[in-house]
Amino acid sequence: MTGYRRVMLENIGSVPEVHIAGVVVHADNQRIQFIRQAISILPGAEIHAISSAGKLVVTLEAPHSADIVGQLNAIHALPGVYSAALIYQHHEDVASLDEEIGDETHPAGIH
Repeated sequence: MTGYRRVMLENIGSVPEVHIAGVVVHADNQRIQFIRQAISILPGAEIHAISSAGKLVVTLEAPHSADIVGQLNAIHALPGVYSAALIYQHHEDVASLDEEIGDETHPAGIH
């Protein structure tokens, strides 16, 4: 293995990261309370909305993308869950979360 490749592999994961994922869960409405409780005990999971049709809007937060995959698989494996779809995923260095964001040059502009 070349020195460059070895250094790259050694540095993987050396900077603490945060991963945030948005998930839509479609579930059997008759099992929604069980599913809600099961999701709520997952580390980093938060339910933001539940519809009367059995759909849940969930965010997952974890230090590694593999943890997000594990949480998503755990939700999908719950009895009564028809699907758990990853809608959005974002990651960045933990240190960047402490950075101050400057004011916009043209705050009245259309976004």
